[in-house]
Amino acid sequence: MAILGLAPSSTPTKPAHFDIEKVIRPNILALHPYRCARDDYQEGILLDANENALGHSIASSSPSDPSLSASLDQDLHRYPDPSHPLIKSRIAALRGLPGPEYIFLGVGSDEVIDLLMRVCVKPGGEKILITPPTYGMYAVCAQVNDVGVVKCSLELGGEHGEGGERGRFSVRLEEMKKAIDADPSIKLIFLCSPGNPTGTLIPLSTVRALLEYESFKGIVVVDEAYIDFAGEDSSAAALVSEYANVCVMQTLSKSFGLAAIRLGIALAQPALIQILSNTKAPYNIGTPTALLAQAALAPTSIDAMREKVGTLVRLRGVLLEALAAPELRALGVGSAIGGNDANFVMVPILSRETGEPDNARAQRVYKVLAEEEGVVVRFRGNEPGCLACLRITVGSEQETRTVLERLKALLSKI
Repeated sequence: MAILGLAPSSTPTKPAHFDIEKVIRPNILALHPYRCARDDYQEGILLDANENALGHSIASSSPSDPSLSASLDQDLHRYPDPSHPLIKSRIAALRGLPGPEYIFLGVGSDEVIDLLMRVCVKPGGEKILITPPTYGMYAVCAQVNDVGVVKCSLELGGEHGEGGERGRFSVRLEEMKKAIDADPSIKLIFLCSPGNPTGTLIPLSTVRALLEYESFKGIVVVDEAYIDFAGEDSSAAALVSEYANVCVMQTLSKSFGLAAIRLGIALAQPALIQILSNTKAPYNIGTPTALLAQAALAPTSIDAMREKVGTLVRLRGVLLEALAAPELRALGVGSAIGGNDANFVMVPILSRETGEPDNARAQRVYKVLAEEEGVVVRFRGNEPGCLACLRITVGSEQETRTVLERLKALLSKI
């Protein structure tokens, strides 16, 4: 069965054991996507989409909110472009992909996660595989879609992990292969790299090993929300042109500093991109979001993003060094765990008496910092391998100084 909207190709895909038409649910392959008005024409006297021809009704002259003026200059009474080719072309160029046909845009990465489950995993029978501790929306979305979840935890201790990684939170590749062999109903594998909450980068050799593992017939999804904070040449986007069974998720929320516009990205070969496009809501990316994304992906804006990322990586080092200082160690701050490849770090809070991770003390520090000191970090102590851990986002220089000062003062009292 051909994929609607995609020209047939005689080029064999890699790996040889993968056939996307056997991964996608039959009802999705047979789906005739909704064709919206702006798919056909976007200029002229537009009387085809039942829009309000008189324009929006927001009082632009209101002096109480001058920040609205730029937004109100847009054609808000018209439906947005459903395809956004310029944004996709800029993302393809940024990530080294052949063209816009390799790019899908979603309302945050969460829409991409949901769509992948809906098109690939049959409710009530088939499953996904996740590697705890990991991003919580994979399991939430699985429950919403009534699909099963197989858990294969990351390495939770020891000096060395598998797959070329060192330390805690490495991928246990052989255990994942055993899980795949034991359950052929697994259709998607979700890898978070760098991980959330672990901050650990998964080497491309590990991703490649899963892509080439013949027993797995599904798709490996690599969630790279924090990839720009990791080292050069660390993105699985480099595998997309080569492998048909990988989907890389990225976002403008983190390194681009545009969390409020909710733009998620999927990078994959055209067959999967076409299926996602056939299934999505007709106008999922609004005009204000699109215009901001387009501006953020301009060459000068990308330069500014990289400069800010460099600053945050430097401040990450400052934060790690300060947390490891003898003064804070004596107050019960343990060694940072994970790979520290993202824009956050994670440290355990220890008992002053025993030197062991103290979940109750960590929770108390978390609450008092937020409610009395005005500094909000994240308590992750209930995640596997994260006992008594606080996750601290790398802030500005002043924010970094403030969190260190207030954490030190608080730990001396708790």
